[in-house]
Amino acid sequence: MRIIVLFIILFAAACNSATEISADRQGVGKGLPNSWTKGAMVVAANPHAVAAAIEILEQGGHAVDAAIAAHTVLGLVEPQSSGIGGGGFMLVYDRASNNLSAYDGRETAPAGASEDMFMHDGKALGFLKAWQSGVSVGVPGAVAMYQLAHEDHGRLAWSKVFQPAIRLATDGFEVSPRLANMVRGMARPTRLDDNPVTAKYFYPDGKPLSMGHLLKNREYAETLKRIAGEGIQAFYSGDIAAQIVVAAQAEPNGGTLTVTDMENYRAIKREAVCGGFRNLTICAPPPPSSGFVQIMIAGLYDYLATDATSHSEKVQAFVDAQRLSYADRDHFVADPAYIDVPFDVLIRPDYIRYRAKERFAPDAATTPGDPAAIDSMATAASLWGVDTTVEIGGTTHLSIIDQYGNAVSLTASVEAAFGSSRWAGGFLLNNELTDFAKTPAADGRVVANAIAPGKRPRSSMSPIIVFDQNNDLLMVTGSPGGNSILAYVAKSVLGVLDWNFSAQQAVDYPNIFARGRSIRVEAADATGQQLAATLSALGYTVQKPRNETSGLHMIVVRPDGLEGGADKRREGTVGILQPN
Repeated sequence: MRIIVLFIILFAAACNSATEISADRQGVGKGLPNSWTKGAMVVAANPHAVAAAIEILEQGGHAVDAAIAAHTVLGLVEPQSSGIGGGGFMLVYDRASNNLSAYDGRETAPAGASEDMFMHDGKALGFLKAWQSGVSVGVPGAVAMYQLAHEDHGRLAWSKVFQPAIRLATDGFEVSPRLANMVRGMARPTRLDDNPVTAKYFYPDGKPLSMGHLLKNREYAETLKRIAGEGIQAFYSGDIAAQIVVAAQAEPNGGTLTVTDMENYRAIKREAVCGGFRNLTICAPPPPSSGFVQIMIAGLYDYLATDATSHSEKVQAFVDAQRLSYADRDHFVADPAYIDVPFDVLIRPDYIRYRAKERFAPDAATTPGDPAAIDSMATAASLWGVDTTVEIGGTTHLSIIDQYGNAVSLTASVEAAFGSSRWAGGFLLNNELTDFAKTPAADGRVVANAIAPGKRPRSSMSPIIVFDQNNDLLMVTGSPGGNSILAYVAKSVLGVLDWNFSAQQAVDYPNIFARGRSIRVEAADATGQQLAATLSALGYTVQKPRNETSGLHMIVVRPDGLEGGADKRREGTVGILQPN
């Protein structure tokens, strides 16, 4: 596990509250007893997924075993959000070994990809055309990520963790209200009802699936049986890989994905990035995930809210911390195999102090900071062009703490709703390559997140684990939401750690998204409406109220047990396994 150590001396003059990890806290979990007496909890976007995870935990499984079981079920019952045709990031805390690991299952661009593949006649393709194209399909990473994490942590046999999803796909499940609504709403903007296989599955007899319809997917069950029995080679080679390639290359706008691209895919185990928030520690996956930005948002918030005496002043600090952080994230974050991402500088206290002093006026445009102004060895802001990539929120998140005190924070995606609407082996393929910058250069400078063969697109996915002042497990959280993920997750973190909310209160609190000049406030209730009015009065450009459909699923460790928060904006559910 990698800890970015932020020494007190660098930040002592910056503000009164510490945002560093002290030198004696470099080993998160170091010296903890192996005993765990608080039971287990699973929070995910669908009750079938929660039930699958609990079933695996009851059999003695590790949180990783439960996470694989839950996610393979989510790919069945919530196919609009994620599945084995996409990818994700998994953060795993193993209590017995005191180890924290980040698993990168982000999709990769095929060898035939080019930096201008989303350009036509000198202009970027519109999102709809890019979204529904085979060009948008990256090599799926979820299955390889499963195996990598399971090899390190699995307690049950590989084949066992797929059984709940195989059983449910074979016997069928009742279509939920959210899935029924999504199928009905996506007929017009997507090719979901045009592609013959997806039309048959989602629009039987020419009509969209209805709530309560018993839906079976034996093709998906057979794919999972193959993976369970033969390992991931059954997915990344042979006839399943061939089906994926055929679907990705199909017209209109077929892509370049090949079986060789599938065979060459590798998930990556990375060192987690950790940073301080007061006397706590926030940990996240490194780039191409944007998870580390949560450390930056928390640090900036703490600095900007130093003199805040009211909640509205804290909300303003939260808004400004977001705007500063998003400007830097958008500019610098990309695949670290291709780009030197200065994430270690971006979360340093001296950079936080420098950046906070650049606080934007409420009506001002946002610009990135310059890490080279703090560290001459860091990447200069002038190296890269401006990137304003749009990420659509077809994603899911689940949080698990098992009966041994291990934890998983998993965010997974197929990108936009129902991915590319292309189907293979009983599952949908992603459109994750639209997370690259469609325009490869701006103002004569290459964009860091430009497309390249084999490259992983930048992601907003931010699975988070927080440790308390004693280095013990405190919080597991994350959310779907495209570009809004950073805002949603930061709200859940600050809601519990600074605003004294319960887990559910933090989830329920109106979402506030502040990227760029204008901000969005979820104004579905009186609290949200008041927040919008207050921010408007302060001079911020607040967009018209809209739904902010986060899928925050979090667990907070309290002295007397585990506390879950499930997002009512989706179909979130909390499952509990009581201690023995």
